[in-house]
Amino acid sequence: MLNRKIKRISRQRRIRAVVRGSASRPRLAVYRSGTALFVQIIDDEAGRTLVSKRSIGKNMAMGVKMGKDIAALAMKHTITSVVFDRGGNRYHGVIKAFADAAREGGLKF
Repeated sequence: MLNRKIKRISRQRRIRAVVRGSASRPRLAVYRSGTALFVQIIDDEAGRTLVSKRSIGKNMAMGVKMGKDIAALAMKHTITSVVFDRGGNRYHGVIKAFADAAREGGLKF
């Protein structure tokens, strides 16, 4: 268990060393807890969150719903292009379903 957590944190640090959000292309950050999925669109230059959403549950259907919802909220704030930050999680399951739904909703990354 501890080894898996350490690996996730090291992946997260490696990703965050490269991925930076700006005003023109903010960062789409995903955090997956034990019970929920948290998503934020962040402008790292200004240091503020532009859009955020939290799910209740974290199954595949909820990932798809969250992807469509966050894309709609982003379009409402005239955000079309983002940098995807998967937060150290592997790109499969709920994270992949979320990303595919966000792309279908109109976000480009």
